[in-house]
Amino acid sequence: MKTTTVNSRRLVAVASLAGLALSGCATTNNPRDPIEGFNRGVFAFNDKVDQYALKPVATAYKNVLPSFVQTGVHNFFGNLTDAWSAVNNLLQGKGEAGVQDITRFTINSTFGIAGLIDIAGPAGLPKHNEDLGQTLGHWGVPSGPFLVLPLLGPSTLRDTAALPGDWYGDIWTHKTPVNVRNIGTGVKAIDTRATLLDASDLVEGAALDRYEFIRDGYLQRRESQVRDGGSQSAAASSSGKLDMKAAYGDDADTSAAPAAGAPVPLTPPAESTPATPAPVSK
Repeated sequence: MKTTTVNSRRLVAVASLAGLALSGCATTNNPRDPIEGFNRGVFAFNDKVDQYALKPVATAYKNVLPSFVQTGVHNFFGNLTDAWSAVNNLLQGKGEAGVQDITRFTINSTFGIAGLIDIAGPAGLPKHNEDLGQTLGHWGVPSGPFLVLPLLGPSTLRDTAALPGDWYGDIWTHKTPVNVRNIGTGVKAIDTRATLLDASDLVEGAALDRYEFIRDGYLQRRESQVRDGGSQSAAASSSGKLDMKAAYGDDADTSAAPAAGAPVPLTPPAESTPATPAPVSK
């Protein structure tokens, strides 16, 4: 073995950091991410799942299915989220937004053929995307540390604690029979990932450290959602950093804006207003 000429103190420091990273207990100077070592490990796992499973399927879905079919699928599941969004808007004391969500859900579920067509949007009823994590944040519950959940992607302690409520509030989780529910959940995940393909490509091409890029973007975006686009997010986007809200658009679930390394969360992410399906070309 060669005799090393590296300063012994540096060797000790490197070995210590490596051990902490492997144990998943590394701490950083970022107070929002005290367990970065653990989070990066989960991020790497999610990245592989996305790279070899979810992204290829989502790419095929986007390239093969006609656009009107994709729009119908997106609208269908987006319509179901309006019901839970209405509950959370009302819990936050946003009566007008809650009534709009209820009206959207009613109109699209009936005249929009079970939500396949978004009639309410063009009629002037805006889509809101509220979840239990935002409701807790609205009433002052702090977000807590940043977390990366296996398969679900970016989250925070508050949003993770809210996940059971969001799952229960999702109408699709009560669908029977179970095999239909499971198939629908898979289709929903693929559709959501397909809508984020361009955004994830942007992250892969622009970010020197994708983990840090996605973490900071997620935290900024969630803060903006809790504050309904308040001043803190605006200040962050004017600080010279890439505005993740602009990068991802006004959408995707969990409540999260997943990209490569963060597979689509099962909790519906915030979505852009669905478009009315284009007519079939003959």
